[in-house]
Amino acid sequence: MAEPRDQIEIYDTTLRDGTQREGISLACGDKLRIARRLDALGVAFIEGGWPGSNPKDAELFERARDLQWRAELAAFGSTRRAGTHVEHDPGLAALLGSGVRVCTLFGKSWSLHVTEVLRTDREENLRMIEESIEFLRAHGKRVIYDAEHFFDGYRADPSYALETLRAAVRGGAETVVLCDTNGGSLPWEVTAIVAAVGSRLRQPLGIHAHNDGECAVANTLAAVRAGAHHVQGTINGYGERCGNANLCALLPDLELKLGMTCLPPGKLRELTDVAHFVSEVANLVPDEHMAYVGKSAFAHKGGVHVAAMRRSVDSYQHIDPELVGNASRAVLSELAGRGNVLSKAEELGMQLVEGAEVELVGRIKQREAGGFSFEAAEASTALLLRRETNSYRPPFRLIEYRVMTGQAEGGAAFTEATIKIAVGSSIVHTAAEGNGPVSALDAALRKALEPAFPGVRDIQLVDYKVRILDGRDGTSATTRVLIDSSDGARSWSTAGASANILEASWQALADSIEYGLQDVAAAAEAS
Repeated sequence: MAEPRDQIEIYDTTLRDGTQREGISLACGDKLRIARRLDALGVAFIEGGWPGSNPKDAELFERARDLQWRAELAAFGSTRRAGTHVEHDPGLAALLGSGVRVCTLFGKSWSLHVTEVLRTDREENLRMIEESIEFLRAHGKRVIYDAEHFFDGYRADPSYALETLRAAVRGGAETVVLCDTNGGSLPWEVTAIVAAVGSRLRQPLGIHAHNDGECAVANTLAAVRAGAHHVQGTINGYGERCGNANLCALLPDLELKLGMTCLPPGKLRELTDVAHFVSEVANLVPDEHMAYVGKSAFAHKGGVHVAAMRRSVDSYQHIDPELVGNASRAVLSELAGRGNVLSKAEELGMQLVEGAEVELVGRIKQREAGGFSFEAAEASTALLLRRETNSYRPPFRLIEYRVMTGQAEGGAAFTEATIKIAVGSSIVHTAAEGNGPVSALDAALRKALEPAFPGVRDIQLVDYKVRILDGRDGTSATTRVLIDSSDGARSWSTAGASANILEASWQALADSIEYGLQDVAAAAEAS
């Protein structure tokens, strides 16, 4: 096996291969925003797209010409068509017209594709590869060659697969990238094949792995250990079918585990932000359980785990999460112990009353058994702990509420809520109508609070979810309510649980408003 090189070229193909994921469609402006963020991260190559395939990618390269780039912007395309002269091939012409210095060409390595897909002969395929690369090189382009389906082709006919690579080298390719296009190879196969190619081809090698067998990251690492120095992948593993090799796992694996250099110094700490930025622009929910960059990547739920980590932070973490811009956090649930409560309080900057953690553990377990979910409601968790500190003063306290709802024959349904709360030393009693009981309660509570806390107007209910926890109990089943809220700058989640859906809704609603007002209330108390 060849010794891996210390410096690894990172080739990001999020904007081309990543956008082939079902459900992703990026406008040209979005692609440029992502490209600029990748450039700031410090990857070596950013594949902007395939300029010969659609107007959007052609527009991207046109707009990119007016910008300064630290990375090399690469344009993607295929070798010339069978039976077509390179001078007359529209795809190659589009690559030349992209205005970039680096072109990435893909060609066929698998004889099955040569004869059954291209419907040409093996010798013509070799000429297509060599002549296309030679043509681009003659026009001053650097060329990276992606050997499509290489691992399948090598298993079918090693001799011919190698001949396709030699054709690319004769044409002037600076790097030959071995592609596991169908994503079905296993790490030991990749190791053996990359090592075999490296012993026969004295040319820099790269790896492009798909994730159809859930081995894209492992296959990429195997290729690097076998001698590849050029790594292709996408942020968050986005890509066609099951995705591509995930750079958000590969970058820390390569730098922190294998001691290689992929990014400029200090840039790895931006990885979590980059992962979230790309998912936000792509309008996809971040995978909270993704290695390294997920919200749950360093979340600790088991009481034994948290207790051990309070004695040694390395006991249940494979790296320091700050190295990738993430953070540890303790999760409160029915599995929690004293350590979870103490760690969560420290995480939130709170000083609990001495001994309060013991009572809180019991209360958490009891409420979780009754259907509550603290891990799904970070704001309710924070309030639970804050109420156990000496300094906390809630902005309001419920005295009672009543909800009346009804409908006259032939008329519309109506709902009215009355609420009595304590705000400081005052008792406020209000009523309001709504289009349902939760809406009416919300309106009455806001009406009561607004004179003392005008900021309540900024708090908006973003989402309201109801879950029946045990359908076997029918209409008597325990109901869990989750409310997502925002004030425009922050977002938070609260929960409630009860056999009475209105009580569960009130718990979540009251927590939502209390959490949103807590900073205002604290300032008022201090003054």
